[in-house]
Formats: sequence, structure tokens, C-alpha cells
Amino acid sequence: MSTQSSTPNEVPARLAQVRAVMAREGVDALLVPSADPHLSEYLPGYWQGRQWLSGFHGSVGTLVVTQAFAGLWADSRYWEQAEKELAGSGIELVKLGPGKPGPLEWLAEHTPDNGTVAVDGAVMALASRRTLDEKLHGRGARLRTDVDLLAEVWNDRPALPDAPVYAHLPPYATVSRAEKLAGVRAALRERGADWHFIATVDDIAWLFNLRGSDVSYNPVFLSFALVSQDQALLFVAPGKVDTELAATLGAEGVTLRDYHQVGAALADVPAAARLLVDPLKVTCGLLDHLDPAVTLVEGIAPSTFAKSRKSEADAVHIRQAMEQDGAALCEFFAWLEPALAGQVVTEVDVDTHLTAARARRPNYVSLSFATIAAFNANGAMPHYRATEESHARIEGDGLLLIDSGGQYLGGTTDITRMVPVGNPSEAQKADCTRVLKGVIALSRARFPKGILSPLLDAIARAPIWADNVDYGHGTGHGVGYFMNVHEGPQVIAYQATPGPQTAMQAGMITSIEPGTYRPGQWGVRIENLAMNREAGSSEFGEFLSFETLTLCPIDTRCLLVEQLTAEERGWLNGYHREVLSRVGPLVQGAALEWLQVRTAPV
Repeated sequence: MSTQSSTPNEVPARLAQVRAVMAREGVDALLVPSADPHLSEYLPGYWQGRQWLSGFHGSVGTLVVTQAFAGLWADSRYWEQAEKELAGSGIELVKLGPGKPGPLEWLAEHTPDNGTVAVDGAVMALASRRTLDEKLHGRGARLRTDVDLLAEVWNDRPALPDAPVYAHLPPYATVSRAEKLAGVRAALRERGADWHFIATVDDIAWLFNLRGSDVSYNPVFLSFALVSQDQALLFVAPGKVDTELAATLGAEGVTLRDYHQVGAALADVPAAARLLVDPLKVTCGLLDHLDPAVTLVEGIAPSTFAKSRKSEADAVHIRQAMEQDGAALCEFFAWLEPALAGQVVTEVDVDTHLTAARARRPNYVSLSFATIAAFNANGAMPHYRATEESHARIEGDGLLLIDSGGQYLGGTTDITRMVPVGNPSEAQKADCTRVLKGVIALSRARFPKGILSPLLDAIARAPIWADNVDYGHGTGHGVGYFMNVHEGPQVIAYQATPGPQTAMQAGMITSIEPGTYRPGQWGVRIENLAMNREAGSSEFGEFLSFETLTLCPIDTRCLLVEQLTAEERGWLNGYHREVLSRVGPLVQGAALEWLQVRTAPV
């Protein structure tokens, strides 16, 4: 995921180079989003221009550069990290928050009359271009999307990744690519479209039952797809698909094309055609190749809905992956607790030993994201990551936050647990207890099928809000099936737009992860994954509930157990019985002893 890093000393020189190119091109403001042509969350090094130019390494953030100003917009997850990484760079941190102007609004207000804003159209969503175009038009300014201003000055830009593509096979691939393509084609008929263009790499990997490793932690590969009733064109760099797999794809009606030929293929779409695209998930630079007469049929990609709803066959493998992941965590914690008592342990050691424990488990492929091991004050940064150059020793008293996950052939995991170190304070235990109350409240909820997922957010926050406490991130994100750890269309966050695509349906997997963060002191987050399950119906309609998937004890030494209600203690004890019964047979020795102790009823 990384690319050449920037230091504060390098950033001003790079900004000066970019500003010189802007002046030559007559550009008043440059917008640099965190994006690639696939609008992915995690980017190959080639597309990490915002990181290269700003020195900010967070996965989400938007940079705006003018001749007199440079600002980096980031949400509360990244404020502390951004303040450190931007120090001395000449770039101002602009804190995103409810009611505050984002980068597009800032550009609309500050771009000179008749001025020019530039952004590389290859990485700007069609919907974002329309929004910014409209804002600039009001003051006579214009938007240029036909130029990549970084290309001229980024001399050591990494190459595009070239990792091989491989098949995701049965029994873990529970639906054939032929069936999945048939589903997409049925959706095309329903929407009155002739063609469907897909740029999102996770949709493509799911649709074609293929996987790769072009993006760290996400088993995807750089690709585009163009599907009609009788063709399925898959655009991928030559050499990434071996001869045997290419023959299999060809026999099933999938034609391979060069990754760089996608523009020409779009230009060949007949002028009379109707093309289905998701304006939030395809870039304007790609669609500029189309004949202007092509009619866009806009809506969420049918594969996005389909892959979010895991089948009963998928669920069998997912539960097995969760059991194996829980066993790996038991082995890790059985090492960690005595290690903390008898030797020096750092945040980096946590990552090393936890990764090794997962790697010993059947069907493990990789981590699902960079492990977050954050002690005390570092835990107040939700996306903190320890490095060899900058990390903490875990010693004294406090809380260790561990957020980690794995990719398995049969599922993707994501879990956060709190570990007591020495003697946590009463205030720290109170935060852990309050956060657990939020987890339990949402985990126990029953809700109407089809409810818009952002509306569930307040259920988890209510026990936290009750003490005038809150957290800046969402409560839950969708999770893929041996796929991206962050997956739509559902998201449990009041900050998100509750559009119809966020409707909760059976089979969706979502994280439940409320938190509390006290900058400079500590952070708390407890996270499980849960699957939507059918929960019966009545004269009021059909209902869903959550099946908790994650299987690892919640350390009660971090809690003020007396503050839990009888119902909350009942949920916790029931959860721990389930963990012990399902994970216990997979561990032995010290790991089993640790599991038995940590699942004792309260």
C-alpha cells in the first residue's frame, strides 16, 4: 500500500514544483483526492499522489493547492495523525465535521471569478465532477479534468502492480461466474440497459470469481469490465492471467483485453446504446471516452447488491473462518499476557506475533488491513499504526487497543479488543464499559427488513450519549466475503446519507464498533462482525436481527461489571459460552487455558 514517503522538508519543494506547473497551465487551484481510476479505498502506490505531495499517510483525505494556500481535509479519525505528519510542511489541516465546508465547497467559495480548478479526471467520480462543476459555474469558474499535473513532477512514481490473478474456487466460491453474470444480465434487462461498465475492483473480483493482490490487504486486482447480454470483456494487464486460467475464462464467455484498452472499448460502445454505470463508482475521465450520444443509465451496480448479501452456503464458510480467527487470537493472547509480565513488549511485537498466529491457521491468505496495536495515548488515534521508527513500549498501567483482521478463503475478519495492562484506571474501565453497552445494544436489536442502515447508528450510541460522550467515526461498515474489509452499500453511521441503496437485507455482514477517544490519554473500541438474519414477520412486516460472527472473549478485567444490567451480563455470558464451545475444540494447552479463564461468567 505504501509509496515513497514524504518528509516535511520534501513537501514544500514538491508543492513549489506543482505550483510552477499550475502557473504555466493557468490553473488557480489543484484538487488531489485520495483515489484511483477504480475509486478504491486503498490505493496502489502509482495512485497515491495525495500522500506523495502532502506527506499525510492516512487512507482518506483530500488536498487542495493554490498559489497562496494548501489544505488537507480529513475527518476526526485522522486529526491527530495529520497534525503530526503535516507539521512543517506548509499544509494546513482542515477538520471535516458536520456543517463544515468540505474541499468542494471551499473551492466554490475561493476560486477566483473566471478561474480554473484542475483535477485528474482519471481519479474523479462522475458524481463529484458534476457537483464541483455546478458549484464553480455559479461564479464563472471552470473545471479541467483533462490533465494530471503531478505526472510532470513525480519523477519516482511507482509502477502499476503486476501480481498474478488467480481463481477463487469451490467450495469457497459458492456461486459460479456464469450464474453471477446471468444475474447481472437480468438486471440489465430490468433497467433497460444494453451494456454495463464496472470499474470497482471488488465488484469485478466477485463477479468473475477471481482474486489478486494488487492492493495491500484486499484480494483484488486492477481491472475494468464491460458486460452486455452476449459479451463479458475483462480488462487486465497482460501476463497477470496465466494461460490455463485464460482458457477457462474464454470457455465461459469471458474475453480478456489489455487493461489500457478500456478507453478504446468505451469509445466503441454504439452511439445508440444505453450504458449502466454507477456515477459514484466510475470516473469522469473514463466516461469521457464514450460517444456523447450514448445514454447513461445511472444506478448502483447490480453486483454491489448481490455481493453484499451472503448466501447460506457462504455463511457456513464464514463461520468456520471466524472460528479459526478466534483460535489464532486465543493463541496470541496466551502469549501476550505472560510476555507483558516478564519481558519488553512493543506495539510492533503485537503485530508480529498476532500475524504469525493467524498465518498458522487453515486457509489463511493475508491480513485484511494493517494491524492497529495502540497503547494508551496512541489508542486515541482511530487509524494509528505502529512502525519500527515510531512505536510505544507496552508497560506501566493502561489500555492496549488491538484492531486486526485476516483474509481467509472462506471469509474476511475484523475485530477490536481491549487489553488491560497493569491496573487500568476507573475512568478507563468506565469508557470500556460504556462502549460495550453500545455494542450489546446494537447486537441485541431487532429491526425491520429494508430499514436504511444509517438509522441504526443511534442504537449503539444511546448508552454512550447518555453520559455526554460520543465518537467521530461511524458505528459499522459492510464487510466482504474473502474481499474488501470495507464494503458497501450498507453503513451504520448517522453521518452517511440514508439512501435506498443502504437498506438492510438478510445476509449482509456489518461491523459493530462504537468507541471513545480521549486525545493524549487513551482510546477505546470494541468490535464484532454481525450478519443480518431473518427474524420473523408480523402484521407489521418482516424483521431482521444480528447474528454475532466474531468469536473472541471480551476481557472483563477492562470493565466495571457492576455497571452492566442483568440483560447486558446475560448477553456477555451467552456470547462467551458460544465462543468457548466453538473455539475451544480448535486450541489446546495455554491457549485453551486462556480461553477458559477469559470466558468465565460474570
